[in-house]
Amino acid sequence: MEADKRPSTYLITGANRGIGLELARQIARRGDQVIATARHPDQARELARLKVRVEPLDVADAASVDALRQRLEGVPIDVLIHNAAIGNAGPTIDRVEIEDVERTFQVNALGPLRVTQALMAGLEAGRGKTIVGITSGLGSVSENTSGAWGAYRISKAALNQLFRTMAAELRSRGFTCVVISPGWVQTDMGGKGATLTPEESVRSMLRVLDRLTPADTGQFFDHRGRRVAW
Repeated sequence: MEADKRPSTYLITGANRGIGLELARQIARRGDQVIATARHPDQARELARLKVRVEPLDVADAASVDALRQRLEGVPIDVLIHNAAIGNAGPTIDRVEIEDVERTFQVNALGPLRVTQALMAGLEAGRGKTIVGITSGLGSVSENTSGAWGAYRISKAALNQLFRTMAAELRSRGFTCVVISPGWVQTDMGGKGATLTPEESVRSMLRVLDRLTPADTGQFFDHRGRRVAW
């Protein structure tokens, strides 16, 4: 992708706020085409001000995902960024509600699988053939020594395994599939005390994503491009 200067088409889930909104803003600003999704586009006022195509999407709802597939039939997609996610610190594992774990899984792990399956024809038609999962250091099994964020950690670890599986299976079809951690970002989830602004995090992540090659498929990067232990 780096050598081809033609505008690319990016689809970003969960683009109504935070990291997703900033991804849409920076990618559109540089001249690429953006399809930005939100569960409630009518409430996404900042997103509506950007020069992007906005589509309704609830990644946890199979009917919503299929409706998006139908609306985007025939549209090539170069880069699919799975950003939509939910999560909070929550109670300890012995007290966490199973329903909360299931809901977090539906959005953070199964959502990307649903959307990837639905948009595969568009991805196959695109030049980029790149699928990106916005993950978290909290999803690293190796680095989990503190506990907390149980449902979120479990769902992000599942997302990471999904991407390892996709990378292995889609490598022969020319796809590059990676996960990247945005760092600790000042969003509704990260809180005001986080060390990075959305602008800083996205700027760094885009530098990493713009340099991706098929040789990188199956990797877990942080926002600076360093590899993270699974």
